[in-house]
Amino acid sequence: MKAGKFILPIIILIGATLFFSIFIVKEVNQAIVLQFGDPKRIILKPGLNFKLPFIQNVVFLDKRVLNLDTPPEEVIASDQKRLIVDAFARFQIIDPLKFYISVGNERVARSRLATIINSRIRNVLGQQKLQTLLSEDRSKQMALIQQGVNNEAENFGIKIVDVRIKRADLPQANSDAIFRRMQTEREREAKEFRAKGAEMAVTITSTADKEVTVILADAQKKSEIMKGEGDGLKNKIFADAFGQDPEFFGFYRAMQAYQNALIGGETSMILSPDSEFFKFFGNKEK
Repeated sequence: MKAGKFILPIIILIGATLFFSIFIVKEVNQAIVLQFGDPKRIILKPGLNFKLPFIQNVVFLDKRVLNLDTPPEEVIASDQKRLIVDAFARFQIIDPLKFYISVGNERVARSRLATIINSRIRNVLGQQKLQTLLSEDRSKQMALIQQGVNNEAENFGIKIVDVRIKRADLPQANSDAIFRRMQTEREREAKEFRAKGAEMAVTITSTADKEVTVILADAQKKSEIMKGEGDGLKNKIFADAFGQDPEFFGFYRAMQAYQNALIGGETSMILSPDSEFFKFFGNKEK
């Protein structure tokens, strides 16, 4: 009976010892075994591992590629133009022991890396003109930034995989000034286009009016020529007809005169009975 009283506590003690002695390193982690804060062992491979219970503890570090968003930083280019740069980086812990000794944990490491990246961005981009920072040559500047950050990050057991600029904007005051300048420039161009359009409209209208006048004058000239030629041909025909039968021609002309003079049936004429106008109304036998 007395022996049974000691068996249960022993079992509990053994179970607790095993529980605090066993730990698992996952595939995404790497571990450092510490004894009273002093690193004793580095575990890079995943699996089941053991440590001294109550004496040693384990610090797990991520061995994946991690993302870091740095706060926006104002950069003054070599031509004194200001630019707000928002960058991000990707890094990996490659030396867990150096990492633990130099920065201790990931939160501190992120803070230190953000400071280094922003400092390097100001240093590299500050030597270039704004036009260069906004062109394709920016990739060369980013390579220089990554190289510089990597040199310092190695002291923390960190490798910088990539550094990129997400956004590069002008400060709000500069953006407003540029917008107003662009707006003024576009309004000026619009006025110039309208003035040129009005000038072209006047020129086109004037040219069209001139062409219309010339065309009408030419048409009038041709019309008068054709009318003259027609009248001449008509007179020639009449003259030829008159030469062939003068009496018939005289009768025909008299009929035309009667038709034109006696229009509407209300014409009143006072003439002598022997007037030449009525010669065809007289008695033919007389």
